[in-house]
Amino acid sequence: MSEPAVDGATVEVVRSYLVSAAEEMRAALVRTAFNPVIYEVYDFGISLYDRHLRLVAESTGLSRFLGANDYSIQRGVEYVGRDNLHPGDVVLLNYPYWNAAHTYDATLFAPVFLPGDAEPIGFLCIRAHWMDLGAKDPGYVLDSTDMHQEGIIFPGTKVYARGEPVHEIHELIRFNSRMPELVLGDLNAQIAALRTGERRMTELYRQYGPTMVDAVIDRVIAAAAESAAEAVAALPQGSWTAEDWLDDDGVTDDPIRMRVTVTVADGTFTVDFTGSSPAVAGPVNLPLGATIATCRVAFKAITTPTEQTSAGHFAPLRVRTEPGSLFHAQYPAATFTQWTGTVALELIYRALAQGMPDRLPASSGGDVPGFMMVGPHPDTGRMFAVSNNDPVGWGGTPHHDGIGPANHLCQTQARNTPVEVLEARTGMFFERVEIRTDSGGAGRFRGGCGLRRDIRFVSSGEFLSVIKKTKTAPWALDGGLSPEPNQVVVFPGTDREARVSTKRTPVEVGDRVTLLTAGGGGHGDPRRRDPEAVRRDVAEGYVSVHAAHDLYGVTA
Repeated sequence: MSEPAVDGATVEVVRSYLVSAAEEMRAALVRTAFNPVIYEVYDFGISLYDRHLRLVAESTGLSRFLGANDYSIQRGVEYVGRDNLHPGDVVLLNYPYWNAAHTYDATLFAPVFLPGDAEPIGFLCIRAHWMDLGAKDPGYVLDSTDMHQEGIIFPGTKVYARGEPVHEIHELIRFNSRMPELVLGDLNAQIAALRTGERRMTELYRQYGPTMVDAVIDRVIAAAAESAAEAVAALPQGSWTAEDWLDDDGVTDDPIRMRVTVTVADGTFTVDFTGSSPAVAGPVNLPLGATIATCRVAFKAITTPTEQTSAGHFAPLRVRTEPGSLFHAQYPAATFTQWTGTVALELIYRALAQGMPDRLPASSGGDVPGFMMVGPHPDTGRMFAVSNNDPVGWGGTPHHDGIGPANHLCQTQARNTPVEVLEARTGMFFERVEIRTDSGGAGRFRGGCGLRRDIRFVSSGEFLSVIKKTKTAPWALDGGLSPEPNQVVVFPGTDREARVSTKRTPVEVGDRVTLLTAGGGGHGDPRRRDPEAVRRDVAEGYVSVHAAHDLYGVTA
């Protein structure tokens, strides 16, 4: 059968319809989720696929989740088998090495059928963070040494079969969670969002017909591949290597080496992690799919950042790893604390900055400073686990200052957990939240500032800090200066005061913690900064009078 003639207007209508369907799924998820990390932070990824499992549309969320969806749905459908997928089915996948994430990032996917059809017209996928699913510790697992300490595993298990809930699986989830109401509530929120996407996709196919929609999708993906190829061809050609270190793996205090070589040549963009550390004992190892997702974020940002994403955009990308290494975890390696991907994203940019200095900023805080409190709620006595990823300063660029404090660049549309939610849902009271003067790296274009947060505990529990770059500073460019790294100070001003990075700390009523997030790296010689810009920084509290004189040579 010959392919139908497809005009440009139809292409745009169908493409926009698919993107709109993804956004409607997002709205349904946010409105019905029980967990603040979903409805406040947007710790999720929503993706739509055609009948060939090619990405055709996605919604805003965590960028690395979106890339991970592409990997996990391939593995999930392969495991379940297409012949075993029926209308109304929903499959749960959280096996880390297939799911491209840790066990609490629960991926649900569903086939979409037209009435009477034996084959699906497409697939839908939603990944969202659940707060508890049978791991050895509540909240985050910071010191696991194998996968089986990190929660109950679903390798591709139907939670709905032919439109009906699978009671036994729902009960298995219920009895393996310390917070079953929240987890099952979020499961049902994801189901509601998937059903929204099913309705929209079937409406589209009924309106235009499968032949026309499939032809449009082919054209959209081909156009994306062409656009990505043109972007790669326009990049400087060459090969560049960078190295960095993680603080530790959560089990030992040994730093962990990360190495990447990025090569742009012959129409391809290759990211090679050869030379990085072998897999380590603690849970900082990345499954291969998570590594690929990180590379996709970097690649998309440097090639076609303003275009709606489809499978074609990643055609020139190649990712190389060594099986059994830090960036290619294999069973039963621990994978829960995946901050490695954040540091790796910046490492890719650090390599690229050597060959494309006019395109890349300095380091943006180096990492995502995460924290969480778990324990019994002081009012209800029920277990809670509520987290937040704090903002950092973005790096200075060749053309302007870095912004900050702001969510790390790896988080795209993700947000912070509001103070009001943290105080209402946990035993934390926030005595101070303010921008840190002099926290951005000095430069002709300075890095954005970081944040200070002082917490007093009004109930007992555990405070979890999750940061993997507190011992090495974010990097600067072209003569700029590096800022101080992220810091967490537990029990400040007491004989128990200590600086920690990733740690589970028991706390009692009246204990305090101070979090100091890093600013961005500076770009260019600080002495070349416009003196009026320095004086303005001093007036606005970003730079102190002392730093203006000593670092910039300006009397404010």
